Formats: sequence, structure tokens, C-alpha cells
Amino acid sequence: MQTTLDDNIFAFGDCAECLWLGHEGTVPPRAQAAHQQASHLVRQMKLHLAGKPLRYWRYRDFGSLVSLGEYSTVGNLMGGLSGGSLFIEGLFARMMYLSLYKMHELALHGAFKVALDTLARLITRRTEPHVKLH
Repeated sequence: MQTTLDDNIFAFGDCAECLWLGHEGTVPPRAQAAHQQASHLVRQMKLHLAGKPLRYWRYRDFGSLVSLGEYSTVGNLMGGLSGGSLFIEGLFARMMYLSLYKMHELALHGAFKVALDTLARLITRRTEPHVKLH
């Protein structure tokens, strides 16, 4: 995650292009990649400040979920129990999508705000777009 020009500058997310070890090309620009990079970067900054050697980052593709409106979600899960990819849809995919979305909100805003926002969404009508890609 270090830049090539200065060992004291690190980058992740949209401002970092990382090779996908074991694959051709670079890591896809998706939220799960940025989240994995951020978690890795926190550990590496501690090592760097302590003067210890840094570890390589390896992207793990867990698949994708696509919400196609309020009643339809599809996804492709990678690895896990099957060892390959697994296509999911319907209620199970929707519950996974909502679970990942809440985990994302928790990481950004904390439990109190997420609880209030969830309660407000139950009471009020939705106004944001219904189709989102993750």
C-alpha cells in the first residue's frame, strides 16, 4: 500500500491501483476492495511507525450483490463452502444485501446513528433510488 515514490506515503481505495496477486490486472474498484485495503493499511501503519517490515496485501473476492429494486436482489458469492462461485437470488440474497449494507453503515456512522436511521426508515417513506450496485 506504499506509494512507489515515497515510503512514508500510503494510498488505498480510489487513489490506489493494486496488482491482483494470482490474477492478471489490478484489483477491481469496488467497495469491498477499499474496505479490505483500509483494514490492512491500519495494521501496516502501526508496523511502519514501529520500524518493522510491512506485509503484502492480498485481495479476497467475496463476490457481488446487486439490488434490483425493493423486491429483487441477485448475487454471486465467491469461495466459502463451495470453493467456487455460487449464484444466489431472492429473499436470501436480499437479506445478505441488507446485512452488508447495515455493516457498512455501522463502520461509517456508528451504532446509535444506524439504529436511529433504521427506525426512521421504518416510519417514513423511502425517497432514495431503489437500484444500487455493490
